[in-house]
Amino acid sequence: MQEFLGIFLYFAIATALASVLAGVSYIFSTQRPDAEKISAYECGFDPFDDSRGQFDVQFYLVAILFIIFDLEVTFLFPWTVVLGEIGGVGFTSMMVFLGVLTVGFVYEWRKGALDWS
Repeated sequence: MQEFLGIFLYFAIATALASVLAGVSYIFSTQRPDAEKISAYECGFDPFDDSRGQFDVQFYLVAILFIIFDLEVTFLFPWTVVLGEIGGVGFTSMMVFLGVLTVGFVYEWRKGALDWS
């Protein structure tokens, strides 16, 4: 439990600081809502359709691909920290992982998943 004390302390300070800053902002801000301030903002012009309208699948595909590759790249950070301890086997396994990741990226690129047309 002692090794988690620093992480707990970090989250406690972050939560307290965020709460204090949000509270101070709420207390000292001027709140005068009018029609312009509370209207929906969509790229500088008034909304023209229902918010429940259908979207093109391309939006979801790009979002999912971003999440997949973003999560896979996060494995690089702990790997760099322990690279000196894991030696050649750890380096080789990460190179295989990055190779598979690169093959997947090239595959989706050639299939046109990244083309925005």
